[in-house]
Parts: sequence; structure tokens; C-alpha cells
Amino acid sequence: MTAVGRIPILDVRPAIQHGRRPAKAVTGESFDISAIVFREGRGAVAAHVVLKDASGRSGPCTGTPMRELAPGTDRWGATVTVGEPGLWTFTVEAWADPVGTWRHHAQVQVVAGMDTELILEEGACLYDRAASGVPEEEEEGLRDVVLAAADALRNETCSAALRLEAALSIEVHAVLSRYPLRDLVTSSQALPLLVERERALCGSWYEFFPRSEGTLEEPHGTFRTAARRLPAIAAMGFDVVYLPPIHPIGRTCRKGKNDTLSAGPDDVGVPWAIGSPDGGHDAVHPALGSLEDFVWFVNQTRDLGMEIALDFSLQCSPDHPWVRQHPEWFHRRPDGSIAHAENPPKKYQDIYPIAFDADMDGLVAETCRVLRHWMGCGVRIFRVDNPHTKPAVFWEQAIAAINRSDPDVIFLAEAFTRPAVMHALAQLGFQQSYTYFTWRNAKRELTEHLTELSGDAASYMRPNLFANTPDILPAYLQHGGRPAFEVRAVLAATLSPTWGIYSGYELYENTPLREGSEEYLNSEKYQLRPRDWDAAARSGCTIAPLLTRLNTIRRQNPALQQLRNLCFHHRADNESVIVYSKRKGDNTVLVVANLDPHHAQEATVSLDMPQLGVAWHDAVQVRDELTGESWRWGRANYVRLEPGCRPAHIFSVLRCGG
Repeated sequence: MTAVGRIPILDVRPAIQHGRRPAKAVTGESFDISAIVFREGRGAVAAHVVLKDASGRSGPCTGTPMRELAPGTDRWGATVTVGEPGLWTFTVEAWADPVGTWRHHAQVQVVAGMDTELILEEGACLYDRAASGVPEEEEEGLRDVVLAAADALRNETCSAALRLEAALSIEVHAVLSRYPLRDLVTSSQALPLLVERERALCGSWYEFFPRSEGTLEEPHGTFRTAARRLPAIAAMGFDVVYLPPIHPIGRTCRKGKNDTLSAGPDDVGVPWAIGSPDGGHDAVHPALGSLEDFVWFVNQTRDLGMEIALDFSLQCSPDHPWVRQHPEWFHRRPDGSIAHAENPPKKYQDIYPIAFDADMDGLVAETCRVLRHWMGCGVRIFRVDNPHTKPAVFWEQAIAAINRSDPDVIFLAEAFTRPAVMHALAQLGFQQSYTYFTWRNAKRELTEHLTELSGDAASYMRPNLFANTPDILPAYLQHGGRPAFEVRAVLAATLSPTWGIYSGYELYENTPLREGSEEYLNSEKYQLRPRDWDAAARSGCTIAPLLTRLNTIRRQNPALQQLRNLCFHHRADNESVIVYSKRKGDNTVLVVANLDPHHAQEATVSLDMPQLGVAWHDAVQVRDELTGESWRWGRANYVRLEPGCRPAHIFSVLRCGG
């Protein structure tokens, strides 16, 4: 069996794990497909991409034409756009292009007077063949256009130059581009393409603890009291409300405030220490309400145009029913005890990790049962805690089982771990991934990291740029004050189509447990954390208006709802100023941000004008979507960005001119 076809088609991209896993896209997303295509000698080749949806039907046209991306590289590419969700396929078809070959030779030989009549007759014969491939039912008379070109080539009353000119006309070229004459047609292997719903790529996430939204009379919040917070979250423009675990919390080794080992009777414990005599992963903490209350809360969220993401943390407190019902699911030490979880230097005395190898099938079945239980309550998004500490094959089986019947369910991998592991989790099924964005602050770090995420990795890995989490208060936010929170929100909301914050971000809470720690002082993981939202709004001690504006800008600009279109403009003469743009169709957004939260920064920004959709010498009219101001910008532009006043420009390109 030969390794290549008659027209070699090699290195088709994207191909995830050599085609074993599908590349990913969402409905309406445009992305590039490319391949190496060539043939022997100097004959011309052509190629196109054939997309087939989940039912095996091709798109509205037989194929999307490809072009050679750079002369002499033999790499051909095309941008395609996908439709409804499902498991699609794509194939690259290539062929010898006899008309293209003839055109090249004819332009050389006719001008040189070499075998003129023979060359023109060869062209006429090719055009006759090509005309037969143009459907007769075409109303535009396209077949007649090609036949007229063949007649012109045979018209000896005209000069050879005029006959050739008629055959090379724009009109003829347009018809033959639509209905090419194809010899030696060769197809690549059909590769899988998983098309998912738009939320898998784009959305704004807001995380909060319902238990902190209590009342003066009853400090521990319930789903009913927490629902009062939902309109404000919706008003800020968030799409997804992410809840930490809502299950019963164990008593054994319960943690006290600030991660102390001596919990008092009123300490509420860590939500990730799941399980008590009240139930396990399929139960609701009694202090939050009933299962019916949770369903009501989900419906309230949906009525406000948002959806719930629920934490799924596959671990147990020592009091979880699984510990008694399934002892084979836990590692036993020589003395018969179960070791608690650790992530040095952190220790989780209140949590038992799961052991998978004794009963993998049973754990997959139970996981799917639990997930379907919450899906039945209206949850279609799960944020999975520490998936990298579980076998990859486990997630591959569990996610596949859920998505096979419910392809709209989305799984977010909270895996801050080695790059290869993060990429593997994305390839085997997770629709979204946490990233290193939280720790990337300098221009070079951000540029390299986001270039990777928006490049080849975007074919399978979709980043969710959380600016902070209950576990992570990065040093940049600790020491940068309100300006740091502002600029990081701008970056997260515009660099990626999906971003998120943890409650309190809008109040720029930034006090660590101790110097050098990323833990919050009085962390909400260990205690209730009531906040006076109304007082913050009255005093202006909130960046909620900025967050609202950012989410509005995202919704108004389709370019910001894409990942693979990110382009960095590298020639700003100040390392504290970062410049990047995104373009989709006629919508272009240009961002210029000051990465220094302490000082005003000035720079001359040199733009890559073609990336904005204009020529190098053109100018563009830009409007700052944060302030409403407009300017006329060219290739080089002066900026001054001041923390607390103007941390960034988010420009919409309005029009172009010379």
C-alpha cells in the first residue's frame, strides 16, 4: 500500500493525535485547514477542503478552495466556517490542474512565438473539456463563457495575442475557478471535527459562594438568599454563574478559618471536603436548602440569561458515604488508614483522594450517574477540580459517555499543571481549560503564552482566562491595587473569548494570608465572607462599571468572541505597553494596555497595518470603546496610559482612509 496518493497530500492540519481525536470548533467559528500538496515536475495543482456535517452531508458548495500560503512552500490552506453541533469530518482533495498548467506555459510560449498554433489548440481542447463540467442548468450561461473562450483560441483571423487574452479573461477564470477541470483527483484521509455549542468557546464567568450571601438574621446563605445576587451579576454582563461544590461538608478533620486544623462548632468547613451523613456528591448541603431550592436557583439564573456551572470535585471527606460503601475506591496504608490529599506544601487533612485502578468501570459509572443527576436539575456546565490528579483514560471515558447523549454539556479542566498534561486533557475531551494567564504579567510572557493558546493549540484547547480564583491571589494583584485589577480584567476579557473572575474581584480584594502566599486572608474557602455590595457601589469602591463595560464591548464586537484571530503588534518601544488586535469580517478591535499598575507609561506604537485589514500606508479612524473618544491612527502612534485614569485603549476600527 502506497503512503501517498497520485497527488501527494501530506501533513493535513489540524490533525489531533494523528486523527485519533477530533479537532474542535464551535457553531459559526471560522478556522484554517492546511496541507502540503504538490506533484512531480512543474505541473500545476489545486486543492479544496470538503466539510461534511454529522449526517454526512457536504456544505452548500462542493468544497472551499485552497491557495498556496506562501510561494514555494507547497503548503495550501483555506479558511472554513462550520455550522450546527455534531461530529463532522473534513477532507482535503487535490488534483492536477491542466488548465493552470496550460495558462502558465501559454503565456511564455505565445509571447516567444514558440509552437503558437499548437499551444492555442491545446488550450481550446482543454476548454472544451472544462465546459462539459459546467452544469447546463446554470442560468448565467457559464458553459457558454468557456465554450466562447475555446472558439476564440481557434479564431485564426485574430492575432495569437488577442486569442490568448480572450482565453485568460477574468470572466473565464471566474467560471473555471468555480468549476475546475480536475485530473488525477486525490483525497486525504477524512479527519474528525467536533463542532460544539458557542458557549464552549465564548463566555464571561462569575464565581461566587452562595453560602456567603446570607442575612443579618441568618448569616449562612441559602439558594433563596443567594438569588438576590443574580440580577447584579447579570447586569455586569456575565453569562455563566460558577458555584463551588454545594454538597454536604464533612466534620472529620474539618478546617477552621484560614486553614487552621482546629475547627470550632460554628466553622462551616471547606466545600471541597465533600460528604457527610447528609449525603455525598448527589446531595445538597442542608444549610443551602433543598434540591428543589437548587432547581429553583438554576431556573432563576436561566431567566436572567445566564447558566450555572457547577463544580465537580472527585474527592471525599472521611465522612462521605463512599468511604463505607466502596472501600476499594481508596488507597489504604499498611495500618489500614486512608491517606489524606496533599499538594505540597498544601495539605488537605479533610479530604481523601480517590484510587482508580481497583474499579475504574465502577467509578466511571458512578461519575456519570452523579453528573446526569445534576444535568437533570438543569446544569449543563461542570468545572472539574484538579482533573490532572486522576487518570486521563478515566476522563476520556466519562466525558465521552456524557457527550455521546448530551453533546451540549461542557467540561472545564481546572488543571494548573505541566503543559503536556494540560494539552492532553484538552485533546481527550475537556471543552475548556484553565491556563497560566494568572501568572503571566510581563509583555513577553503574555505574548508567548497567548500566541501558543491562539495558535495550533486552539484546534483542541480553549482557554478560560480567570483573573483570580478562591485559591489564587497572584502577587500582581496583591501589590498593584485597583489599577492592577483593572488592567488584568481588560487583558482577560479581550485576549480570550472566555474569561472569568471570582467574587470580590470587583472590590479589588487583595490582602494575602501572609507575604509570599497566594492564599487570601480570611479565605472564603474556610469561612463565610459577606460583602456589602450596596455600600461599595455608593462609595465608588468597585470596578463593577468597568467589568460591565468590558462585557458589553465583548458582546458588541464579534472579533472578541474568537480565539484564533489574535495578533500581537510587537513594535511598541516600551516593555510596559502591550498591543494586540483581533479581526472578524469587517469588525476589528485594537487593544493597547499599560502593564505597569504603578506608573504612567508612554510609548510609540508601531502597528502591523495589514493585520487591521488595510495597507501599510493607510490610516484608520479608531474609537476608544472605554471612553468614546476617537482618533485617526496610522502606522506609528503616540500613547500615554496612566493607572487609575486610563489603563488601556480598546479601539474599534471605524473606517479606513489614505
